[in-house]
Amino acid sequence: MQQNYGGDALNTATYLARTAQPERIEVRYVSAMGTDKLSSRMIERWREDGINTDWVLLAENRQPGLYLVQLDAEGERTFLYWRDQSAARYLLRHPDYPQVLAGLQDMDMVYLSGISLAILPEEDRFLLLQQLADLAAKGVEIAFDSNYRASLWESLAHTRDIYTRLMPLVSLALVTFEDDQAVWQDADENATITRLRQNGVKNIVVKSGKRGAVFSNDKGVYCHVPTTPVAHVVDTSAAGDSFNAGFLNGYLQGKDWETCCRQGNQLAGVVIRHRAPLSTERQPLLFGMRSAESSVKSRPSEITPVSDGLIYLKLLKGAFQTVS
Repeated sequence: MQQNYGGDALNTATYLARTAQPERIEVRYVSAMGTDKLSSRMIERWREDGINTDWVLLAENRQPGLYLVQLDAEGERTFLYWRDQSAARYLLRHPDYPQVLAGLQDMDMVYLSGISLAILPEEDRFLLLQQLADLAAKGVEIAFDSNYRASLWESLAHTRDIYTRLMPLVSLALVTFEDDQAVWQDADENATITRLRQNGVKNIVVKSGKRGAVFSNDKGVYCHVPTTPVAHVVDTSAAGDSFNAGFLNGYLQGKDWETCCRQGNQLAGVVIRHRAPLSTERQPLLFGMRSAESSVKSRPSEITPVSDGLIYLKLLKGAFQTVS
């Protein structure tokens, strides 16, 4: 058994920070952590990866959540969670959170996931939805990955209600078909795209694992972008999260959507060759280049301190225009 760290929004923030040019895209992570040594070390690692942690709040009486990841022979995973008393669960109640909220209107994009919402107390979910509505009204782009984990929600009805309220605010959906099928019983990727469009989402990417991704955008472009098969899959824990990072790296720079999806497929293909949601290899993962293959074999399970939160992205002035 081995200890590592991760979290779906954190995984995306990390791989985006590793692949983006820091003079062009600023990646800010918003969450809450404890004041213990484990929390401090995790935050230090995020900074090393190029993530701005100014808005990671500290709570003396709380710690990171934990989850147990168990891997099968194909690298597929199952999870057990211990998150009920994590610092991130009570992020919106932290006394310094209003200062963070005041700074968010200067961001170009906020990225969150279904887990970002699921871990919150119910009243805080509605509060966050209102805050996101206010940000969207001020021109901040909202990106969302549904990332459904049934064990984190009170019921499927709760999940559907929150997702339905959120969708009209979302300008970019980066969803996994398997997750959306579990929530909405969609027949196929086209059904997912149709449903999301009916809910007001204009730009949609549906990830389908080995089949690659399908996208439909507000320009009327629809395309399936296949992925290159990976011969030896070690761990799929961060496959969708790293795809999102690769896609956003291109999207924020105004690249065409097919290129963005290819970047997402390429980065996910690198990440799933390594053990743990965040590879400990420190080499930058640049598009067109691959990091050295890990020599460490997969182990059957690992305990992972988890940080749940949101990502705020700022396009630095003079680099390029915000994608609207």
